[in-house]
Amino acid sequence: MPPVLGEPPELTLWLVRPPPPDSAAASRLAARELDAAEARRAELFVRPEDRVQYVSAHIALRRILSAATGYPPERLRLGREPGPSSARHTGRPVLRYPPAPVHFSLSHSHGLILIGTAAVVVGVDVQRTPTIETVELCGPTLHPAEWRELTALPERLRPSAFARLWTRKEAYLKGLGTGLRRRPALDYLGDGTDADAPPGPPGWIVRDVLVGPRHAAAAALAVAAEPLITLRSLPVACLYDGAAGVPLAAARPLAWRRRGSWTLRWSLLERDPPG
Repeated sequence: MPPVLGEPPELTLWLVRPPPPDSAAASRLAARELDAAEARRAELFVRPEDRVQYVSAHIALRRILSAATGYPPERLRLGREPGPSSARHTGRPVLRYPPAPVHFSLSHSHGLILIGTAAVVVGVDVQRTPTIETVELCGPTLHPAEWRELTALPERLRPSAFARLWTRKEAYLKGLGTGLRRRPALDYLGDGTDADAPPGPPGWIVRDVLVGPRHAAAAALAVAAEPLITLRSLPVACLYDGAAGVPLAAARPLAWRRRGSWTLRWSLLERDPPG
């Protein structure tokens, strides 16, 4: 349903950890719920852990959308909106059937899956903290003010700062529907510590998401008002136990955010979320 007038927009984020590829849980994944295109994509992964992560991410997405729409996950039809003319062969993923006012975004990286759902356009991204060598290689492609902010930090702090910045940028570009076909230097999504930094993208709220010590994550929402963000941990059993959609009741709330501050159920900075 669309948000009620006067209420803050809401964004639900779901964290999932895929099972080890050689585990009994991996063999029980409900891969029958994927469509033919997803199944073909899964077979292209060479490393078993990457294949299991992809399958887990798409099963989780389908089960979350199933719970939101009441339709079985295997009956959902996913597609893409046409991307901007400046970034061909792109576009946001969308739910084509059934028609429902739900937007979503999906990201996964090195053993962590992040899914966002909202009544308005959303983009999410999760990344493992890179090495300093990666920062030095990719940093010059950023907005000049972002790169100045990073280089002003001590070297030991740059990888984590870069990861937070990069996930903000990718979340926003996913929300736009362009992905990295839009040059990273065009949009400023830094911390605002550079004196010459421009404002962030108009009409968007972009926020960091706390997901543990080895990853960074961010969410972008096409709204002007500060949203209420709920972060939930989805146990891996939700990917195979019971009727699709029912196990989502086991999802544990980890944190809430409103007006720029997080309320944590436990410290996500000290340990990875369970799942």
